[in-house]
Amino acid sequence: RRAGNVRFVSATSCCPGSRKLGLVCASNSQSSVIEPAKLPSSPESGSTPKKSSEAALILIRHGESLWNEKNLFTGCVDVPLTPKGVNEAIEAGKRICNIPVDVIYTSSLIRAQMTAMLAMMQHRRKKVPIIVHKESERAHQWSQVYSEETKKQSIPVITAWQLNERMYGELQGLNKQETADLFGKDQVHEWRRSYDIPPPNGESLEMCAERAVSYFKEQIIPQLVSGKHVMIAAHGNSLRSIIMHLDKLTSQEV
Repeated sequence: RRAGNVRFVSATSCCPGSRKLGLVCASNSQSSVIEPAKLPSSPESGSTPKKSSEAALILIRHGESLWNEKNLFTGCVDVPLTPKGVNEAIEAGKRICNIPVDVIYTSSLIRAQMTAMLAMMQHRRKKVPIIVHKESERAHQWSQVYSEETKKQSIPVITAWQLNERMYGELQGLNKQETADLFGKDQVHEWRRSYDIPPPNGESLEMCAERAVSYFKEQIIPQLVSGKHVMIAAHGNSLRSIIMHLDKLTSQEV
């Protein structure tokens, strides 16, 4: 149910030189615990440094978008949330309101950013999510916060195109049912659910995973290793890619 399903991952130090992930999936008002998994090693050192603190990783898929509502292939087209999607994001925020968050990562697409902002507005700590602008030196300078007290009451929001939804190529903007009628149900299912077969001039899940997991390893794992609590608001396929990496799923399992 898009933002209605929140995946919570707590990373806890368990023994020297290693870290474990206790995976918890929150759906509706219930949670279930899944088997622990080791946090992948630091890409720089080849091993995970010792850390006594605990870190949390929260993965949230965006709420319903205007093109979800119309049953259109969206991909990397930048479409906002529907009122229902707004409510889904708010509900997701209520479910994680007691979990600490130090930094937020979203894709460069507005539906993921709206979801992150709306979810954090429900948080009990009432910290203000602020998008970090680094697209140019001027943008970075002009968006600086000069009050240390205000900084303490803020959460940086880092946007990254690498976390964008899978690019659906020539399917973007097409109605999913009409596309199935045109190309055949099996062909469309193969484009959508296979691991390494892309739609025409688009990305396969494998191609999406290459960029999303690389970014996760390079930018987000170091934050977790340092003890930071991280939330990622992104998309079905970029999040599937990260879960595939964390859970060590095969291409068939994912």
